[in-house]
Formats: sequence, structure tokens, C-alpha cells
Amino acid sequence: MLSARKKKRAKTYEEFYEFNEKLLLNLKYGKLKVKDIYMNYPSVMRAFEGGEVLGGEDEEFIVSYVANIGTTDAQSQIDYLNERKVQLCKLRDESGESYRKSSSVCIKICLLAGVLVAVLLA
Repeated sequence: MLSARKKKRAKTYEEFYEFNEKLLLNLKYGKLKVKDIYMNYPSVMRAFEGGEVLGGEDEEFIVSYVANIGTTDAQSQIDYLNERKVQLCKLRDESGESYRKSSSVCIKICLLAGVLVAVLLA
């Protein structure tokens, strides 16, 4: 429960990174609509439909990212997606590392609390 927010953040940025990669490939080689691509990513779909995904600073980044998808020609869009790819990779790695660290700490705290309760009951 304690690390649920960090897990959601890590999963969301992983989805956005994968969506960005798939969209880049589609712009270069495919002709699918953006809607057909984001249907496989729940967080991305929620963002495109106007729902809140993460909130706070993360939400501002996501809203600006989604707002700029499909607004320019293909080459400019590829350049934009390549720029965002770097940011998404950084955010994905950062949020994943934060989740791994916090989940490890939470498990240790719960384990110690269990040992403490066992000692107090004995």
C-alpha cells in the first residue's frame, strides 16, 4: 500500500515510453491511426481521453505530451517524439528505481513490525 503510488508512476511511464516507441515506428513505417496504437496502453488511453493519470507535475508533463501528438507534419512529429523519448526514458528509469527502493524498504519495515509484534506477544 505504501508504495502503490510509486508503482503506478513507474508503470505509467513504462507505458508511455512503449507507446512513444510504437508511435515512432508507426510514423516511419506504418499507417495506423494514433487511436489504434494507444488502445493497448490503459494509462495512455486515459490521458488521450482527458482523464487524470498521475496528478501534479507528472500530469503537466503528460498533458503537454498528449497535446502535441498529431499537431504537426510527420517529420516534425518524429523529431518531437525523439526528444520526448529521452525524457520518457529518464522518467521511466527514475520512477522504476524509486519504486524498487521504496518497495524494498516497505517490505523490511513490515517484516520488522511483524517481528516486533511477535516479540511483544511472546
